Amino acid sequence: MNDSHSLNAPQSLAGLWADTRAHDFTMASEALTCCLLRTLAASKPSARFLELGSGTGLSTAWLLDGMDAGSHLTTVDNDATLLSILKRHLGADPRLTVVCADGDEFLQSLRGQRFDFIFADTWAGKYRLLDEALELLNPAGVYVVDDMLPQTNWPEGHSGKVAHLIATLEQRKDFHVTTLAWASGLILATRR
Repeated sequence: MNDSHSLNAPQSLAGLWADTRAHDFTMASEALTCCLLRTLAASKPSARFLELGSGTGLSTAWLLDGMDAGSHLTTVDNDATLLSILKRHLGADPRLTVVCADGDEFLQSLRGQRFDFIFADTWAGKYRLLDEALELLNPAGVYVVDDMLPQTNWPEGHSGKVAHLIATLEQRKDFHVTTLAWASGLILATRR
């Protein structure tokens, strides 16, 4: 079995990658992670999705590719230049809302709202305001983070933050948690 074979990437991906490379953005989620996001998204019909850390929209494209017509995705990033790439390639999708905002402030503004799926790919909702992000999940809601295995772009001391996040999630009694030493290192947590 070759897990990189026949990923069947979304049509928008070629253009997104070209613009991503042209802007020297190196923080994109890898294809295996994105393929899993698409599969997980397909398991949540008529669902509300939240992506924290849009980047140029590479993972956004995969989430949209898995979502059904009755689902909605809100994606948030604080970099307007990166979001302009996302909007150019994905902005016409009526299931998508793109927000340019500070992740912490946006996350705090969502109190009382509920989501069925959260992909936290930035510090907000992952290393900061984790409890606030998890509170937004409906019962059986899925929380996903990536980059849990050592990465070349980690700042000094980051491995301690990763270890703390893993330990914190594994200790929670209100979630089923699975850690995967696969792709960039993933954690999936589902509210009980």
